[in-house]
Amino acid sequence: MILPIYTLGQPVLRKVAENITPEYPNLKELVENMYETMSKADGVGLAAPQVGLPIRLFVIDLDCLSDELPEYKDFRKTFINPEIIEFGGEEESDEEGCLSLPGIHESVKRMNKVHMKYMDENFTEHDEWIGGYEARVVQHEYDHLDGKVFIDRISTLRRQLIKGKINALLKGKAHCNYKVKTPR
Repeated sequence: MILPIYTLGQPVLRKVAENITPEYPNLKELVENMYETMSKADGVGLAAPQVGLPIRLFVIDLDCLSDELPEYKDFRKTFINPEIIEFGGEEESDEEGCLSLPGIHESVKRMNKVHMKYMDENFTEHDEWIGGYEARVVQHEYDHLDGKVFIDRISTLRRQLIKGKINALLKGKAHCNYKVKTPR
């Protein structure tokens, strides 16, 4: 089932999400709905707060990049109760967008490696270093669980330059080809 994606201005996007247990109601269905919603919106990551749920869960699917990056063929991962242990590698800048901020794309600095602990959809524990583009996507989605969005990581000057776009989203004016829930 396609879920509406909450856009900037929805309070759930600014809440710190809470851990869940394996007993969380309809968890497997929620995870599948999130993958379906993300795919329909042409995204590579989607966090539970983006579909209105303040829980520590996000999904990523990098298969759409597999033509250029074959290592991402059939690449899908679910992250439940993730925890970033440490950052590594080097800081890199790259353009980011967000399904909750349609029409806004900005260069964001992030580390190119991250050490994480998380559970998958079967509540199997994982402890691993993640690198490359996956590390960027994971950090972007992880920010959602802490009530942050990628524009919080850009300079004050850049935020000022896109203020009109931000204000339009806050007024409920989202232009995209997927179902959204705006603040108004």
